[in-house]
Amino acid sequence: MTHLLLIDDDDAFLSMLSRVLQRKGLSVSIAASPELALEIVNDTSRPIDGIVLDLNLGGCSGLKWIPTLREKLPDTPILVLTGYASITTAVDAIKLGATQYLAKPADADSILAALQADSAAPPSTAAEPGTPMSLKRLTWEHLQRVLNENDGNVSATARALNMHRRTLQRMLSKRPVAR
Repeated sequence: MTHLLLIDDDDAFLSMLSRVLQRKGLSVSIAASPELALEIVNDTSRPIDGIVLDLNLGGCSGLKWIPTLREKLPDTPILVLTGYASITTAVDAIKLGATQYLAKPADADSILAALQADSAAPPSTAAEPGTPMSLKRLTWEHLQRVLNENDGNVSATARALNMHRRTLQRMLSKRPVAR
């Protein structure tokens, strides 16, 4: 693996991860938007060996870009990286064509290991067998599932859950709880 494409709307994270990966001897292209990433992908002068895709790209889901990236680069591993990991989004990412899924914070070694891992391996967010999730984690997973069923529409999700939209927004703005 010599050339990676990083797609994230967080400029500070992009520059930090890019520097760390370059110190490890990799060349890195960065894109702050999916549209810019597609321009980089369409530039055939440099083959891309791996893609790191943020799940939340400026309010839009990175999941919707996986099929487009997979169509352009069918054999390139795609790692979905997110600060709001849930089982629902992990399953959706894998179904859409991502090869791995990691929760932030993730260091460069974890990212590289995930990109080089066998795509048949389970996503790293899978719970340990026999370890039940906490009630707060189950709630988080349920919210994510219903939000996904409503295509990310917070108002429709709030109606489906019979709760106030602002309450749901506050719950969604928090980081997911540990298992």
